[in-house]
Amino acid sequence: MLLEEELIMKTIFLILVSVVIMSGAWAALKTQDVEYTQDKAVLQGYLTYDDQFTGKRPGIVVAHEWMGLNDYAKMRADMLARLGYVAFAVDIYGKGVRPTTAPEAKEESSKFKNDRALLRARGVAGLDVLKSRPNVDITRLAAIGYCFGGTTVLELARSGADLKGIVTFHGGLSTPTPQDAKNIKPEVLVLHGADDPFVSEEEVKAFEQEMKTAGVRYQLIKYPGAVHGFTNPANKGELPGALYNAEADKKSWKEMQRFLKRIFQ
Repeated sequence: MLLEEELIMKTIFLILVSVVIMSGAWAALKTQDVEYTQDKAVLQGYLTYDDQFTGKRPGIVVAHEWMGLNDYAKMRADMLARLGYVAFAVDIYGKGVRPTTAPEAKEESSKFKNDRALLRARGVAGLDVLKSRPNVDITRLAAIGYCFGGTTVLELARSGADLKGIVTFHGGLSTPTPQDAKNIKPEVLVLHGADDPFVSEEEVKAFEQEMKTAGVRYQLIKYPGAVHGFTNPANKGELPGALYNAEADKKSWKEMQRFLKRIFQ
């Protein structure tokens, strides 16, 4: 009888352990489409966090590629949420503005590359949404961006945004107002494809000089053999010069994780 009771208790214990383990492994992320505005423009971003983590936590803005706020940007935001951050994938183009072809994306992104004040304003509007969330520690904020989004978060930093860190993945580095680097408060990490045909060596050198002149703490890491868009598996060579690189993707994500962990200590 005692043996049977012990067996039952062990079985119950194992079941409880399994439930705890499974609930942790399969805990659903909390996600929400958030409508907000910048001036008169209506925007719609994507908020995500893991409610396994309690209390206030660091918040991270995620800025999308030139195709707009799509599943790729949301996936990256979800990956950050699983690491314990509150992530907000911002919408730079506007609600419902989602290019489907490269020419459409080029036309849309050019509007903001040619109007950096507007680009900064859209970035700030998204950051304000993130800061308004009750589970975000507003003293620990960062922003990451991909391609066009890399340009976006750098301009957000040049606007004087109060952030701990900026990370760009294969992002554009040029700016018409390099003197605004004096406004940059966060540390900057640039993760760059060494063979990126869309970001020239001259542009890279100009960026480094901009950072040095302004006294910005920055690091630029180049991945040999990687070109533009190296983190996105959807880049299969249809657009010349943009191609996924699994090794550079993995290494750059780990580099970002180390960076975020350090700046949020």
